[in-house]
Amino acid sequence: MAEEITLSIDPVTGEYTRLTRFLPGADTSAFGGKSHAYPEEIFIVSGRLYDQAFDRWLEAGEYASRPPGEQHGPFTTDVGCVVVASRKSS
Repeated sequence: MAEEITLSIDPVTGEYTRLTRFLPGADTSAFGGKSHAYPEEIFIVSGRLYDQAFDRWLEAGEYASRPPGEQHGPFTTDVGCVVVASRKSS
């Protein structure tokens, strides 16, 4: 359903940058939504991803900044999607 590569990680702060590819037809509904105790930034590189928590499609070129504790997902995609996500120190 998805493939993930960690591009960088700081073992001291826990900050990371990851590249995730959701395959066409991916649906994370079985896992529910999620939130983090840290801020997260995402950028949609290609494709599109539906975020059920916000009832909206995130399209290629869109950026989102999520504060700690913000609920997001579950996600679905019809055509597939590549996302860059970064965890930031709070």
